[in-house]
Amino acid sequence: MIGYKINDAVSFEEIFPLYKAVGWTNYTSNPIMLQNALEHSLFILTARDEDGKLIGFLRAVGDGYSILYIQDIIVLLEYQRQGIGTQLLRQTLEYFNEVYQIILTTDSEIKTIAFYEANGFTALSKYGCTSFMTNPLLQAK
Repeated sequence: MIGYKINDAVSFEEIFPLYKAVGWTNYTSNPIMLQNALEHSLFILTARDEDGKLIGFLRAVGDGYSILYIQDIIVLLEYQRQGIGTQLLRQTLEYFNEVYQIILTTDSEIKTIAFYEANGFTALSKYGCTSFMTNPLLQAK
């Protein structure tokens, strides 16, 4: 049985291997940034197996009223396709059910798009909107 806990007391040492396991090198190559990001997150929802091992989590940032940005959702590869990611999303959406807008950015792989659409998300392009981003660190080079 998978257990889920809101704002679980998860340590950096426990969570860092999940980022490594899924190959998110933008975080693993800058552990200080990741540690600061985790400490300043608005919301963390963890998924643990019956032995208490951290097998997945969702991290969100924002004000929790007008906007919530789902920044990271990670499930260890060996636990994927078991409904854990869906449960992390559903519990987060239920917890923040009065937020004006909930946003996330992800890759454009067909399976990823299908996952988020199956969980109630709509591509911004369907609303006549687009997204923009900047990276001041890259611009400074």
